[in-house]
Amino acid sequence: METIKLQVSDETLRDGVQQVGLFLEDDAKRELAHLIAQTGVHQIALMPAVHESEAVVVRGLVSEGLGRQVVASTMMDRQYIDQAKACDVQQIILFNAVSDRLLCLREIDPQSPALNVDTNGSNTLIETVRSRMLEKVLDNLRYAADIGLKISFAAEDASRADFNFLVECINAFQPYIDCFFLCDTVGVLTPEKTYIWIQDLLQFTHQPSLSVHFHNDMGLALENTIQAVYAGATGISGTFGGIGERAGNVALEQVLHGLRARFGWEVEGINYEALPKPVDYLMQKGIRANPPYSPQARQFETGIHVNSLIRDRNSYAVFPHAEPDIWFGKCSGASNFRYLFETHLQQSLTQAQYEQLRSAIKALSIERKQSFSTAEVLELLDQGILKV
Repeated sequence: METIKLQVSDETLRDGVQQVGLFLEDDAKRELAHLIAQTGVHQIALMPAVHESEAVVVRGLVSEGLGRQVVASTMMDRQYIDQAKACDVQQIILFNAVSDRLLCLREIDPQSPALNVDTNGSNTLIETVRSRMLEKVLDNLRYAADIGLKISFAAEDASRADFNFLVECINAFQPYIDCFFLCDTVGVLTPEKTYIWIQDLLQFTHQPSLSVHFHNDMGLALENTIQAVYAGATGISGTFGGIGERAGNVALEQVLHGLRARFGWEVEGINYEALPKPVDYLMQKGIRANPPYSPQARQFETGIHVNSLIRDRNSYAVFPHAEPDIWFGKCSGASNFRYLFETHLQQSLTQAQYEQLRSAIKALSIERKQSFSTAEVLELLDQGILKV
C-alpha cells in the first residue's frame, strides 16, 4: 500500500443532518462526533447558525478536546463569523454560491414572483452580480483572517459555474484560505467530466488546495470523488453512510476504502479500523441515506434551498419536472412557509409572519424531535398549535 496525503472533511453533523426526518439529540451528536474523530478525519463540520442548541454542541465538542477537528460552517456575513468565533472554533468554512444561476437568484428581491434565471442573458447583469460577490467574499475572508480564524471556502454550485469565473474566484481567494471546496451541489457531474474539470482547474490556477464535495442525486458521487482524487484533488468532503438532503452526499468510508481497493492508496492519519463505527451508530438509530431517484430524494427542508426553489425549479433540483416535497423543521426557513401559504393556501403573509412561523416550527421540531410534512404543518395550523 502507498500512503497519500488527503484532507478528509466530514459533514455528517452539518450536511448530513439536513436529511429530512433525521433528528439527533445533542448527546447523540456529541457521541457521534467522538466516533468520527476517532477515524482521524481532519475536519468535523457543524453549523452554529442553525440554532443556539447547535452552537452549544459546538462549544461542548471544543471543550471536550476536539478543537483541532471541529470546524464551523459559516454563512457569508460578519455576524455569523463572530458567532463561530464565539464558539471557540479555530477554523471555519465560509460558503457562498459561485454559479450565475444561484448568484442571480440571491441578488433578486426574495419577495419577487417566481422566475426562470437565464444565465445567457444580460452580460452586464451577470458581471455586476459576479463583481459584488467577489467584493463581499473578499471582505469576509479578510475579516475572518484578521480575527485569527483558519478559513476554507466552499464554492456552492461550482459544478455549474462559469469556468473562467471559478478560476478567478480560486485565484482571488487563495491568499486567505487553506482549502477551496468545489461543490457539486445538485449532483450533476459525471466521472468523465469530473476528471477533466479538476485537471483543467489545476492547470489554470496557481496550484491551490482543491477539495471536492459531491452530492449523490444521480448515484455518481462515489466515482466522481474517486476520479477527482485521481485527477489531483487534495481533499474530499462527505458524510458517513452518505446521509444528507435529497439523495445525500458521498459516503466517506466508501471513498477511503475505494481508493485503497482501486489504487492501493491509504490516506495518512486515517484509522481504517474505526471507519465502521460512525456508520454502525447511524444504522442502529435507523438512519440511512435516501436512494437516488426515490421519492424521498425529492424532499427539501433547508430554508436556503427552498428559497431558491420557489423562484427557480432548476436551482436545487436535478430533476426539475418532479414536484419538490417541502418539509418543515430545525433547518427550515421563512421561505418554507412562504411556499406553503402561496402554493397550497393561495394566500400571502408578511415576511415578519413567515419568520414568526419559522421560529415556532424550529422550536416545535426540537421539542418533538422530528420534522413535519406539509400535511402535518397544515394540521398544526388548523389545530392552532402554529399561529399566524
